[in-house]
Amino acid sequence: MSMTYSSTTASGEAATYGGFVDALGGIAAIVLAIIGLAGVHPEVLVSIATIVFGAALLIQGGTMLSEFAMEPEGSASAVGGGGLTALFLVGVAGIVLGVLALLGLHAAMLTSIAVIAFGAALALSSSSVWQLLTSRSMAAQFQARAPVLRIIANEVAVGSAMLQAMGGVAVIVLGILAVAGLYTVPLTLIGILVSGAAILLTGSTLSGTMVGFMRTTTTPQTRPIS
Repeated sequence: MSMTYSSTTASGEAATYGGFVDALGGIAAIVLAIIGLAGVHPEVLVSIATIVFGAALLIQGGTMLSEFAMEPEGSASAVGGGGLTALFLVGVAGIVLGVLALLGLHAAMLTSIAVIAFGAALALSSSSVWQLLTSRSMAAQFQARAPVLRIIANEVAVGSAMLQAMGGVAVIVLGILAVAGLYTVPLTLIGILVSGAAILLTGSTLSGTMVGFMRTTTTPQTRPIS
């Protein structure tokens, strides 16, 4: 018995893997933030969490970029806009600021600034999440699905974009309050916790969508038994 697969299967699996990895980065950031809020070396853990979340943003940006690369030439949705650029730039900046804070260079201030940048990146990239989940390649896959599933997929796209945008705005506010000197370390940790939750939900949603809708079904071809 032989099996045939479409060319989109490998790309869908790669996107799924990237989505799960950035979700794991969100989980790690949440765990570190919770431990820090519990009073276990918060000054150190806030720097480590900043580095971890910066890496998670880079992974999410790479995952989304690989999916936009699958779009047909000339497609408007093939351009992620400034959201992808923000993910990459803020991801690198977060790692750098986290390392500097870990070395003891104005740790509280640098991590607070990083949190503001994280929130801005989440808010800006929410439009890219929307574009990706309503792209031509995704819509083409939906045509072969039941109407109910297409409605659910549209709700997933809207919910993911709105969730990430709202989370980004909340993180920006927390970061500004932290920079102002109001419970700097606790608010920074809370900001990282919210950021991790946002990327966890959107990353898992993205990979789940790829698994459920982008992945094509296998068509078994049986050979006659002679």
